[in-house]
Amino acid sequence: MNNYMVEIELPAFMGPDFMDLIPKQREFVNQMFDKGTITGYSLTADRSKLWVSVAAENMAEVDGIIRKFPILRYITYNIHELMLHESAMVLIPSISLN
Repeated sequence: MNNYMVEIELPAFMGPDFMDLIPKQREFVNQMFDKGTITGYSLTADRSKLWVSVAAENMAEVDGIIRKFPILRYITYNIHELMLHESAMVLIPSISLN
């Protein structure tokens, strides 16, 4: 499994058609998080870019994932294969039944 960073340019104007797709976009991303396919999802403060880290076998697989994004028709993107991808894991403490 390889790691990729997808750099996504969002539209300058996010009209109602785009905004209506946000819940579907979040649902799809959450499904990919649950599968371990998307490992990170970051939006710039000015809402102009998304960065999506993806674990996949190859760039074609990453491209296939991004092409399923509900917001696809509004974005442009570039896929970059990563040599290294590290992140701090947020750990949830285990529950004690005692």
